[in-house]
Amino acid sequence: MTQFNPSDGAQHAALLGIGAYRPSRVIPNADIIEAIDSSDEWIQQRSGIKQRRWATPEETVQMMSVESSRRALASAGIDVAQIDAIVVATVSHMFQTPAVATAIAHELGADRPAAFDISAACAGFCHGVALASDMVRGGSAKHVLVIGVERLSDLTDVGDRGTAFIFADGAGAAVVGPAGEPGIGPVVWGSDGEQFDLIRQREDWRDVIKMDSPVMPHLTMQGNPVFRWASFEMAKIAQQTLDRTGITVDDIDVFVPHQANMRIIDAMARSMKLPERVKIARDIAEQGNTSAASIPLALDRMIQEGEAKSGDTALLIAFGAGLAYAAQVVKVP
Repeated sequence: MTQFNPSDGAQHAALLGIGAYRPSRVIPNADIIEAIDSSDEWIQQRSGIKQRRWATPEETVQMMSVESSRRALASAGIDVAQIDAIVVATVSHMFQTPAVATAIAHELGADRPAAFDISAACAGFCHGVALASDMVRGGSAKHVLVIGVERLSDLTDVGDRGTAFIFADGAGAAVVGPAGEPGIGPVVWGSDGEQFDLIRQREDWRDVIKMDSPVMPHLTMQGNPVFRWASFEMAKIAQQTLDRTGITVDDIDVFVPHQANMRIIDAMARSMKLPERVKIARDIAEQGNTSAASIPLALDRMIQEGEAKSGDTALLIAFGAGLAYAAQVVKVP
């Protein structure tokens, strides 16, 4: 493990590299419409989703995390031995304990880093980046691996017309470390617990095991209230984030919102009055909603396709069950 004085935090932190893993199974709308009495046209109009990625049995939360992490480490030019902490954002690791972060650390060959999971739903990756930035600047770690990973297909009711077409699987990872200039801005985060029931696990596990025929406690969502809340509240959070960072919308090159719904993305862009030159992540069309993996997957696609360049100023913003939210401005690695 890298040796450093815990009191010597870095003046600035930044994303040093990013990596992604997309499951091999591509599920077009045509494959799911019969079970929910729907159509490809209806799904695209309502969500913007054309297809989604669902994991095979071999593509576990741990496997996808390890693969995305290896790519992020390679992108950053950082050896795994230099990683002091691993933060995994997920809601679909099926063990209450231990944290999957510990198993990921072992498989990667990390040298006994701090390793823990966080649960902030779709906002989890942004929470992880905020924690990692504070750790690097505070001196408790020099390099932090942040992973957003989900296998939401395990928690999806394929017969639920309101959610079966939405959720998907995948993993994205980023290396956060010291930088010579600001690379991760101050986080604006919070929660609106009054909206707790809008997105949630359907049943308590204790109720499930009492059933004569137990079924997985699938995710449920009240789509219209979530749409209204996110479309308007998140634009306010975005503006607060720009204000705290000391920049304006004109300084943004890339906008990477949580890939929940294309209509929400468009509504947020309109409310923020984003300049037309700003590149907007629209990974949801091909990937679906991957919750905590959504933002790193979307940013990685933009980098790979040349829409986001190293040094660009990007606004990340996410919201999810709870309703929890988080946003920050970062420099693209």
